[in-house]
Amino acid sequence: MEWYVEMAINVALAIAILIGALWASKFAKKQIIKIGFKYEELDDTLFLFLASLARYAILAIALTFILSRFGIQTTSLVALLGAAGLAIGLALQGTLSNLAAGVMLLGFRPFKIGDFVDVGGHSGTVKAITLFTTEIATVDNIQITIPNGDIWASSITNYSYYDKRRCDLVIGVSYDTDLKKAEAALLKVINAEKRRLTDPEPFVKVTNLGDSSVDFSVRVWVMASDYFAMKCDLLREIKEEFDRQSIDIPFPTAVRISK
Repeated sequence: MEWYVEMAINVALAIAILIGALWASKFAKKQIIKIGFKYEELDDTLFLFLASLARYAILAIALTFILSRFGIQTTSLVALLGAAGLAIGLALQGTLSNLAAGVMLLGFRPFKIGDFVDVGGHSGTVKAITLFTTEIATVDNIQITIPNGDIWASSITNYSYYDKRRCDLVIGVSYDTDLKKAEAALLKVINAEKRRLTDPEPFVKVTNLGDSSVDFSVRVWVMASDYFAMKCDLLREIKEEFDRQSIDIPFPTAVRISK
């Protein structure tokens, strides 16, 4: 009779622990997800992962208590699970490194969806960030999926992080060109460009005497969203303005000596 009473008590306690653990795990998951949704600067994917991790951790602790109530030695079970986890970790070493890198990317957020980046040897627009991989679309709309471990282990260039960018051009003119005239022509084109920013002011100066040309460095600040369009337009407009003013853009020439 005592055995039946003790077993009934243990079963009742096990049920109570299980119900409490289920409630606590759901509550913890809900609260963690709520934190992620509350602050827009925090990534939702990371908090969904942390919420699931907290839920399963609470259930695992509750299972350990339930087994101990029935006299099952949990020490051996924990050691067995630890050994199994180590073996699985070694087998999934690459996958776990991608998972760890994904957590770091979602936590530190060096880039976000919609940014134009150079990561893992590829350039493109970020389309998706998961715990294991990051998906980008190249400029010719090709999908590339990169393991997060490769991204975190290399340098990350985010062209969209700042609102403003500097457009750098090197424009060469022939040595017999009037440099003041060429500089004035460059400034005329730049000042006519409505997308340019006036702060910082555009920079146009001779910075190099090349083998076949005198090189002007042209630096114009622009909003990041207008960078590529403005750069292409400036190159075309500079060429057209030089043609109108008969300013020569030289090209390298090779001298062939006949034997």
